[in-house]
Amino acid sequence: MLKISQAGKANHSVTLKLEGRVVGPWVGELRQVCETHLSEGRALKLDLTDVTFADADGVAVLTGFKTRGVTLKNCSPFVDEQLRSTANG
Repeated sequence: MLKISQAGKANHSVTLKLEGRVVGPWVGELRQVCETHLSEGRALKLDLTDVTFADADGVAVLTGFKTRGVTLKNCSPFVDEQLRSTANG
């Protein structure tokens, strides 16, 4: 399960707090929510403090958003390593 909540909004910037696992059907949900904010021209930050795991699709989506300028903050060491491994792979 993945909980997505809006943690902050300032001017044209939105921070979304993610809690749980970025896996399976939740990857599509995350993509949809993020694309909505990005299509409105907002700068987007994802707070990954409470994300415990991301499957291959989840890592791909997070990495894709990062390359598009989305800020990923507060990654756990495990999730950070998952993202780095994919970027270097």
